[in-house]
Amino acid sequence: MSAAAGGETSLILDGITQRYGTALAVDTVTLDIKGGELVALLGPSGCGKTTLLRAVAGFLKPTEGRVIIGGQAVDHLPPNRRTVGIVFQNYALFPHMSVAENVAYGLAARGVGRAEQKARVAEMLALVRLEHLAERYPRAMSGGQQQRVALARALAVRPSILLLDEPFAALDKNLRLDMQIEIKRIQRSAGTTTLIVTHDQEEALSMADRVAVLNAGRLEQFAPPTDIYDRPETLFVNTFVGTANVLHGQLATGPDGGRAVALAGGGLLPTVTALPDGTRVAACLRPEHVAFETDGEGLDGVVEIGLPLGATLVHEIRLDGGARLKTAEARAAGAGPRSPGARVRLHPTEPERVGVFPDPRH
Repeated sequence: MSAAAGGETSLILDGITQRYGTALAVDTVTLDIKGGELVALLGPSGCGKTTLLRAVAGFLKPTEGRVIIGGQAVDHLPPNRRTVGIVFQNYALFPHMSVAENVAYGLAARGVGRAEQKARVAEMLALVRLEHLAERYPRAMSGGQQQRVALARALAVRPSILLLDEPFAALDKNLRLDMQIEIKRIQRSAGTTTLIVTHDQEEALSMADRVAVLNAGRLEQFAPPTDIYDRPETLFVNTFVGTANVLHGQLATGPDGGRAVALAGGGLLPTVTALPDGTRVAACLRPEHVAFETDGEGLDGVVEIGLPLGATLVHEIRLDGGARLKTAEARAAGAGPRSPGARVRLHPTEPERVGVFPDPRH
């Protein structure tokens, strides 16, 4: 297979559709992944991300569409001829083999000579920083160490594409963050095009060069993490990734001539949109994009609860129209939350921060 510059191999999913009987698991998904890129498939359970991973690996043949690795369609090739490495959720290490033997397994299966096996195992264990544990067995290792062994085994055969299937699910939160950083470092060092399946949005946003957000088998958005968070293209992306207040209303022209959402419960929420006046919309506003107003226009309400969360103050406000709005702001040293029952006025930090989408209820 031909590779991109620097030995990095591209991966294209071209109109992948997967049906199981009458059920549609994946609906015409197309992704063009650059050589050396780390892409996350993000979405809730049952959205189709594992199905796509299995299609790339060759464990299933899509109902429609093509898998193209390094410019060549591989749909006719079995898994062992696709130059794809996989790290499974449970790592799937051989318990009766040492670390070195586990890493060498794929090389031996491909008929690589012993001298080259030894050199390659040493190289991979150095990459994952486990040279000192070469003779240890998996049962005597931590979850994070086992994960690095599984990664070294997958990389040992020099795969064109590396697939990671929920690789951090078995790790506790603190170790998970350490391993996310470690795998990002290793992936960068190896320059291997990588596809990671996850339902954890923080994991996807922190690790990936680009994120593909899936919902019910459809691709909602494929973009860099900052665009996914700051400029979501659909209501699903806006509410699935991060936290968002959702308010319902109708587009109108505000008193200043700008665009606004006339909320169902009363009040105007300034926004920027090309949708016409009268369109019924769901307006999304992240808690950190809500500001307290001391003078001027805004949405009036009452503090229901306030929580000091480390460096952040979080409040839930009941607007006079009945809707509830969460806010998040930096906490000054010694400051506490506003008292329940306190009257407040709120407005978006910028009209551009208010995302509007056609209301799915209408």
